[in-house]
Amino acid sequence: MSESEQSGQASVQNYIGSQWTDATGSDGTDVVNPATGETLSYVGFSTEDDVDDAVQRGQEAFESWSQRPIEERIQPLFELKALLEANIDELAELLVREHGKTFGEAKGELRRGIENVETACGMPTLMQAGHVENAAPDIDETAVRQPLGVFAAITPFNFPGMIPLWFLPYAVASGNSFILKPSERDPLTAKRLFELIDEAGFPDGVVQLINGSVDTVNAILEHDGIEGVSFVGSTPVARTIYEKAAANGKRVQAQGGAKNHVIVSETANLEFAARKSVSSALACSGERCLANDIICVEESVYEEFVDLVVDVADEQVVGYGLDEETDIGALITPEHEDRVRNYVEIGIQEGANLVLDGRDVEVDGYENGNFFGPCIFTDVTEDMVIAREEIFGPVLGLMPVADVDEGIEVVNASDFGNAASLFTDRGAEARNFRHNAQAGNLAVNAGTAAPMAFFHFGGRKDSFFGDLHAQAEDVVRFYTDETVYIERWPDA
Repeated sequence: MSESEQSGQASVQNYIGSQWTDATGSDGTDVVNPATGETLSYVGFSTEDDVDDAVQRGQEAFESWSQRPIEERIQPLFELKALLEANIDELAELLVREHGKTFGEAKGELRRGIENVETACGMPTLMQAGHVENAAPDIDETAVRQPLGVFAAITPFNFPGMIPLWFLPYAVASGNSFILKPSERDPLTAKRLFELIDEAGFPDGVVQLINGSVDTVNAILEHDGIEGVSFVGSTPVARTIYEKAAANGKRVQAQGGAKNHVIVSETANLEFAARKSVSSALACSGERCLANDIICVEESVYEEFVDLVVDVADEQVVGYGLDEETDIGALITPEHEDRVRNYVEIGIQEGANLVLDGRDVEVDGYENGNFFGPCIFTDVTEDMVIAREEIFGPVLGLMPVADVDEGIEVVNASDFGNAASLFTDRGAEARNFRHNAQAGNLAVNAGTAAPMAFFHFGGRKDSFFGDLHAQAEDVVRFYTDETVYIERWPDA
């Protein structure tokens, strides 16, 4: 029996056919507050039968849902948007308790998710595919986007409130039914989200929740009744998801890991660049795929910039995410904390200079928390493990480069292509960066290249497997197929 069951806490259930039901698998895991060590709940893992039940309910719902007027399909999304906004503080606090990030970060994450609900409310426009009169002699031609059936998304622990909303609103507004499999590490946010979804008034089976782990994921990937799968997570898993889903005839978009870079020109506002770079690398304790954790700095300003970065990083307060003064919260699990510690040790062994060491940080009153302070390396080189692999923790490395061109070469040499930022006061450098940096999300004089909901979330190389990305028109195309209708009336 789990700790949560012993204490009488309610377990996290599935939401299938608008009913809350227990997963039928024999395995599961406790949900633990990473800052306090407190057991919050227990989540049971779903079996193939649970997945099959959800798929069947989704297929039944699709038959009528897909035929409803599009204006009718978006009405529950308007209601959901209002419910999310009305409950955003409660959701943010819950997210902090099960994930560890700060309250401000949690609230910002949820706001990003709400933006996607807003964008999906524009589905009457997003579904339009084009019409040409007289495409050929006496022939008019029209492209029509049509929904396909049941889709699923497998989402990660680091943004449990936002990333499900990269997919869910677009899938259902375009006429499909949808199944979410959230991370088993922090499923309480998804549970609360689905309580609001239930209140928003979606028909039975249109939106469903399945909890579980690897076996549940495999059941989703292998089920013939699921048309497509969206995934966000590490690169090795993303590659496996992509291969397995494609082998089972499914559409698939698999967002993988990252190793993102900042380039700092000698013309940049160095103090501004330092603050934005530290924020990018250390926000959410570095547990995000847009963290820019390698900074390439022009040699002429390298030493000055290093001092600024260390000063800013040293100001960061590590603590419980619900404490107002906290800048950096807890890491998700003790195992993940150990992984980050191992990377710092590797960096030391490789010869990088650890100029700020946050490994021994202590937070009074939270001795059981997975806390890890900022670690800043200088003299990092491209061949080092800490420069090539995703750490997913509050670790930042700086390397000197001759100029912006060399910085772009460092960006392009990476196996990943998720994001990069440039700080400069020269338009020519910005144009060079825009045209030549090989990453899907680029920013100039902004620390994090996070696209708004009405633009797709880019990713290249080992950061993305698939053709159509999350958010905006890309994901609408993923959830629909285009039928071309050719029409001629000889007697007209």
